Amino acid sequence: MAADDLQEIGSSGLRRTAGFVIDDFVVGLQGQKGAKLWREMADNDPVIGAMLFAIERLILEIKWNVEPHTDDEEDEVTEDAKAAAQFLEEGMNDMSDSWSVMLQQILSFLVYGFAPCEIVYKKRVCSKQKDGMRRSKYTDGKIGWRKIALRAQETVWSWEFDENGSVDAMNQIDPYTNKGMVTIPIEKMLLFRTVSARGNPEGRSILRNAYRPWKFKRTIEEIEAVGIERDLAGLPVAYVPPTMLSSTATPQEVSAREAIQALIRGIKRNENEGVLFPLAYDPQGRETYKLTLLSSGGSRQFNTDAIVSRYDQRISMVVLADFILLGHEKVGSFALGASKIDLFTTAIQQICSSIADVFNDHAIPRLFKLNGMDTEKLPQIKPAQIAHVDLALMSDFRSEEHTS
Repeated sequence: MAADDLQEIGSSGLRRTAGFVIDDFVVGLQGQKGAKLWREMADNDPVIGAMLFAIERLILEIKWNVEPHTDDEEDEVTEDAKAAAQFLEEGMNDMSDSWSVMLQQILSFLVYGFAPCEIVYKKRVCSKQKDGMRRSKYTDGKIGWRKIALRAQETVWSWEFDENGSVDAMNQIDPYTNKGMVTIPIEKMLLFRTVSARGNPEGRSILRNAYRPWKFKRTIEEIEAVGIERDLAGLPVAYVPPTMLSSTATPQEVSAREAIQALIRGIKRNENEGVLFPLAYDPQGRETYKLTLLSSGGSRQFNTDAIVSRYDQRISMVVLADFILLGHEKVGSFALGASKIDLFTTAIQQICSSIADVFNDHAIPRLFKLNGMDTEKLPQIKPAQIAHVDLALMSDFRSEEHTS
C-alpha cells in the first residue's frame, strides 16, 4: 500500500469559519445565540420541561455497572481483569461530585446538542488532604478522576480544527471569571453529543425540530395573555386635536400626547381600572378629546387552547414523549400509550449507551495509561436496562390524585 493511500482526501462538509460552527441554516440557532435559545425553551416551556424531567429521572434510576474484560475464547475473568474493574469502580465513586450529579451535568447535551466536559485528575493520597488534587478515599498514590466538569455551553466561544476537520481543542470565554479565553485540548475533554454528523462538535439539540412549533406556541400564548389582561371588547383609541400630532406641536402638547399614549397602553382590567380623561369642546361644540374602544374588524373566533395543544403535541412528538399528554386528553388508549412508552424507553437506552461509549472509548483508556496500567484489556461501563413503566399504574395514580 502506497503512503498516499493512507492520506485522508475528502472532508466532512461541516460549515465553519474561523473556528465557529455555522452549520444550522437559521442564524439565530448558531453558537452562543443558539445556546441561549435552547436554555429558554428548556426552562420556560412546561411540556419541554416535563419531557426533559422524564428523561433525566429515567436515566438517573439506571444502575451503571462495571464489567471486567473477558477472554473471548474462554469467557473467563482473570484476577488482573478483576483488579482493573475494581480500580475503575473506585474511580467512579471517588469524585468530588457523585456519579448521579455528574450525569445530570452531562445530560445537558440533550438540550444544547453537546456537553463539553473537562477531565480533572487527582493523586489518590489521603481523605484528610485539604488539597482537592490529592484528596481521596484511597491512599495508593494512583491517579484518579477528581471530577468530570461541565464547561457551560453558553461559554463556548470557538473550536480549533485540524486540516481534516477533526477537533483539536475548544476555546472558552467565561464572563464571570478573569481568566479571559482559555483553550482546552481535546485530550483533556470528554465531548458528549446527541449526533456526530459531519464531525460537528456541537451536535444537534433534541429540541431543534421543536423550535418552530415552540415559537408559534409562544407567540399565541403571549397574544392570548395580552387579550385576557385587557379584557376589553376592542382596541382603545384616543382622539386628540390635530396640532398635538403635528411636527410643530408645542412642548406642552408633546407632553400631553405622550401621557395619553401611556394611558391607552396601560388600559386593562385590574385594581387600577379607571380612566381620567379631559372633557373639552371646540367653538363648534365638538369634543376635542375622546376615548373609545375600536371593535375588531374580524368576526372569526379562534380556539387558542386547541391551537396551543396542537403545538404541545408536536413538541412532545420530537423526542417520542407525546405519551405524557395522554393524561391531559380525553382520547388515547393504554395499548397506544404503552407502545409509545416502549419506543421512548428504547431511545433513552440508546442515550445511556452513547454516554457509556464516550467513557469506554476515551476516559477509561486515558486514566489507565496515566497509571501505567494495561490499556489492551480494559473494563467497560455498561448501563443497566431501563425498568418497564406501567401505564395503567400511572393512570390509576393520576385518577386518585384528581379525586382526592
